[in-house]
Amino acid sequence: MTDAPDGRPRPADQWRHRGIRGLTVARDVSVRGWRWWARTWDRLVAALQDEAPVGSAADPSPSGPLVEQRDAPRLIAVPARGYVYSFHIRATFAWSSPVSLRSEVLSWYVRYFQPTAVQRLTRLAADAARDLAPHRAGDLEVALQQALADEPEWTYQRGDLVITCRPDAAVRLDERIMPALQPHVDRMLKLEYQFDEQLRKARYAEELSRQWTTILSAHAEDQDIADARDHLLSTQREAARWITELLHHRADPVNTPPAPPHQRPTPT
Repeated sequence: MTDAPDGRPRPADQWRHRGIRGLTVARDVSVRGWRWWARTWDRLVAALQDEAPVGSAADPSPSGPLVEQRDAPRLIAVPARGYVYSFHIRATFAWSSPVSLRSEVLSWYVRYFQPTAVQRLTRLAADAARDLAPHRAGDLEVALQQALADEPEWTYQRGDLVITCRPDAAVRLDERIMPALQPHVDRMLKLEYQFDEQLRKARYAEELSRQWTTILSAHAEDQDIADARDHLLSTQREAARWITELLHHRADPVNTPPAPPHQRPTPT
């Protein structure tokens, strides 16, 4: 390679040097880019195959099967009898897989299968609610829990991978019906308090009569004491009858609760 008379490289040599430097830079960039793509590809393949990611800074995978708890995006509404009011169901699904999966992989399958699970729960709820009056949310919840207990685990499959879910449901009343139920519920609370109070008094009277009867039986030779004992035995039987009537009325609280024995009219 010969320089020009003024000592500078010839133009052809300058272009040759520039071309060699450009090729060298392009080669280095290509090698670094290929290495970056290779590392990225390895991480992607490891994630899809549920392997640990490349590198010492990777977090250890949790032991045991991974479970993801996911609520339905909104309350499920199903019509009650008459199709005027509805029941509203808050649904929760616990998703898992028999094989170990990374959390992002399980989340993808949860997003894929959860709409199908919500539809299935909606059909179960609609079948159970069709013949129920709109104020019987408790009965619908019991029926739903029984149906879910009969088949507690739902299974979904995509390819060779199996995903399972355990649904749970809680039922709420239609807010439009609550004002109509308020007076009835208040009355039932008042009656329940009266039942508890009268039942406590009846049991106390029965226990007290039993104690006095035991004491007086030790002195039965005295006629006055014997008469007092017979009166207490009659009071004890009346208290036991009162308890029976109260418990029967609690099961069917339509009529007025029975009055205590001392408030009943004495037959003439």
